[in-house]
Amino acid sequence: MFAAYAARIDRDDPLSGLELGERPAPEVRPGWTTVNVKAASLNHHDLWSLRGVGLGEEALPMILGCDAAGIDADGNEVVIHSVIGQSGHGVGPKEPRSILTERYQGTFAEQVAVPAWNVLPKPKELSFAEAACLPTAWLTAYRMLFTNAGVRPGDSVLVQGAGGGVATAAIVLGAAAGLRVFATSRDEAKRKRALDLGAEGAFPSGERLPQRVDAVIETVGAATWSHSVKSLKPGGTLVISGATSGYHPEKTELNRIFFLELKVVGSTMGDKEELASLLSFCAAKGIKPVIDSELPLDRAREGFAKMAEGDLFGKVVLTV
Repeated sequence: MFAAYAARIDRDDPLSGLELGERPAPEVRPGWTTVNVKAASLNHHDLWSLRGVGLGEEALPMILGCDAAGIDADGNEVVIHSVIGQSGHGVGPKEPRSILTERYQGTFAEQVAVPAWNVLPKPKELSFAEAACLPTAWLTAYRMLFTNAGVRPGDSVLVQGAGGGVATAAIVLGAAAGLRVFATSRDEAKRKRALDLGAEGAFPSGERLPQRVDAVIETVGAATWSHSVKSLKPGGTLVISGATSGYHPEKTELNRIFFLELKVVGSTMGDKEELASLLSFCAAKGIKPVIDSELPLDRAREGFAKMAEGDLFGKVVLTV
């Protein structure tokens, strides 16, 4: 079957290790099922895998891709939850949980095998491409907002770095849930898009907000960390799920964190129940994930380059 896979690890030039070509079809083990992939979306996790983060040389070649929607062995339209071993289904008793492509072949292929427990019904209101955007970036945003930030309708939220997959999802989900959403971006066009998606205000990165907020959704990291801390109300919550600009901010703002009794919460993806709730929320509210571009699988390299350069707003989807 045709697939996009990591053939080599290169920390400095990750795309040099990306290959497109034929790979063996998946073998189905007990408790697992095969899904014919219709659409799969890119995440920064895929770039990090090509750099060797969470993926060792001994596991190569590894088909990349965490997210997918498709048709299962019984003909059902489904969405895949990409955390393997979360519940113990389909794996050994001592195996820790992992994300597709860390131990098991991923979704950038014509077929993917996953534990049957990891398959959820696709809402009819969502296309395959739209549904394929949800299991990583959108699920991450959902958990950050509603589980870890604990915000309620009427609360205010700052989303750093409008344009990225998680940030875009947070803007859309927050606005749909009745939050007052503020966003930042260095790019004027991305700030305008954030307003179109429901943000109450969009500002250049680092600019002072008109008010302090109840929570900050942080995925940028070092470049925006100080601004995020300074933007919080006393007792506010900063939820971080990534650091695309680096892990070591110039100023940690520890004095503000303890003096204002701020909370800093780490967040990683979400569980199957949260994904089910996210799917229902999108179907009920008519939410459509923001898609930057759709490309056929054989043009995956273009999608990876687009993501690596940050030249996107929303998700890049590969169609099969």
